[in-house]
Amino acid sequence: MTDMHSAGAADEGALRAVERIYHEWDRALGAKDVEAAVALYAPDCRLESPLVRHLLKSEDGIVAGRDRLREFVKVVFARTPASRQRYREGFFTDGRTLMWEYPRQTPAGEQMDFVEVMHIADGLIRRHSVYWGWFGTKLLKEDRYRR
Repeated sequence: MTDMHSAGAADEGALRAVERIYHEWDRALGAKDVEAAVALYAPDCRLESPLVRHLLKSEDGIVAGRDRLREFVKVVFARTPASRQRYREGFFTDGRTLMWEYPRQTPAGEQMDFVEVMHIADGLIRRHSVYWGWFGTKLLKEDRYRR
């Protein structure tokens, strides 16, 4: 049994690739394995998140390309606060777009709240957008991603 929920008919191979990314991305995040995380992305990927702007002190919140992504992920993993947990309850996909929520309220208490949206092509993440909830934004404003 899978925790995958799909909207409409999609290619079975694409659905399996999306499910693989969902699980492997979580394992890499939990292990803080930079190379395993970056290997899931296309060479010309784009990641968009308020955290990019915060940590890199950039004007925009975009990291473009796998090499720049690797450097960003190293910083994120080195600075991740304890409130950045990984509780989630499944995902939604059409075989091209993968999305899930990290809800603020979990069975174990509060965690940083996000919605992750990934666009997948050829078994790799092409675009990744992270939408922050009020609790996560509050922690970002408090600079919880300090060294």
